[in-house]
Amino acid sequence: MASITFRGTPIHTVGNLPAKGSKCPDFKLTADDLSDVTLEQFAGKKKIISIVPSLDTGVCQVSARRFNAEVGKHTDTVLLNISADLPFAQKRFCDSEKLGHITNLSTMRSPNFGTTFGVRIEDGPLAGLMSRAVLVLSADNTIVYTQQVPEIGQEPDYDTALAALAKA
Repeated sequence: MASITFRGTPIHTVGNLPAKGSKCPDFKLTADDLSDVTLEQFAGKKKIISIVPSLDTGVCQVSARRFNAEVGKHTDTVLLNISADLPFAQKRFCDSEKLGHITNLSTMRSPNFGTTFGVRIEDGPLAGLMSRAVLVLSADNTIVYTQQVPEIGQEPDYDTALAALAKA
């Protein structure tokens, strides 16, 4: 269980992020066209997995914009932005912001994702949502970087994640 904070108050996740050096667990999530999407569909590409509580919050929006801009510089990389938001809301945000390098994925039909990845918040006002976390995967889905952001209202460490991506 990860111990993180929300506005300075301790909250906890159901577990811990998958370990650096391990293979990323597969998943089946929902895309904005309501299709099922699996990790395997991005075979051969490096991946940034940005897990956020909700794209309806400012920090999640800033993070989406920043990672979108960075991934746009890499033809061999995809950005998977994962939240519990409905696919319609995810699409509406990205369309309004003209964020063309994001693949939004919703956990709406896959509540086990948060448990498998150790990011489902167990207690506090955000219980049931996911914590803010970043994983960087090599093209063969080996996890080369993880960050469980310690405070929900804090942005991830973009520079370290992008440095890991460059080495993947």
